[in-house]
Amino acid sequence: MRAYYHTYGLPVTISNCSNNYGPYHFPEKLIPLMILNAIEGKSLPVYGEGRNVRDWLYVEDHCDAIWLILKRGRKGETYNIGGECEKKNIDVVKMICEILEDLYPVKNNPHLRKLALNINRYGDLITFVADRPGHDLRYAINCDKIKNELGWQQKHSFDEGLRHTIAWYLKNHEWVERVRSGEYSTWIEKNYTTRDA
Repeated sequence: MRAYYHTYGLPVTISNCSNNYGPYHFPEKLIPLMILNAIEGKSLPVYGEGRNVRDWLYVEDHCDAIWLILKRGRKGETYNIGGECEKKNIDVVKMICEILEDLYPVKNNPHLRKLALNINRYGDLITFVADRPGHDLRYAINCDKIKNELGWQQKHSFDEGLRHTIAWYLKNHEWVERVRSGEYSTWIEKNYTTRDA
């Protein structure tokens, strides 16, 4: 992109971001996977010792930043968008379990009763699995430039954003099932595939 800007004057801006989370997050990713597995009484697999660190950015904060870059960003410039919220994976998983205990206690979860699991809290489902080869220990991003130049700031704390995300997944089982079944790909094909006239 930068080459097109310098060579042809194409009015582009570039943005890089840290790990996003929030509603509509694909179910295979860490946060939604842990939420859904916990709800369904499945194990919560954590790589290694869970010490891998990621910087978490709530999706609406990311969208606000992109919109601001489009409106006020300098052409040809790159802006980093970060949550400034570095957390170990194990700490994220434990937070999910704690919030679930508040929003959907184990004692009220019919999946767990049906499975007759002998657990007292969601944290009992945490299991440690072999780490991925070459798994990066830490992702981090410096977003001073967008904050200083464009006045952008994250609006959502991690606790608030995670609580909202968990509540969303508790209320949107149908969306999750459509994604898991692959039905969403049929919808994309139906609505966005170019057809011959």
